[in-house]
Amino acid sequence: MNEIIFLVEEAVEGGYNARALGISIFTQADTVEELRLNIREAVEVFYGDGVAPKIIRLHFVREETIAA
Repeated sequence: MNEIIFLVEEAVEGGYNARALGISIFTQADTVEELRLNIREAVEVFYGDGVAPKIIRLHFVREETIAA
């Protein structure tokens, strides 16, 4: 696997939640910068000494509601 994709969403209580697609990796953080660090650490822990993907792609999803 050359890359791993994370779906990133704003958390209701503030901050961000990120989960990998197709792999059981989940992390969260208060800021985007902290989230990037947490994602890298989570990927390293998940793969251990195995071959981790060379690319980590973040897909930000933002939900917005407007009055009709």
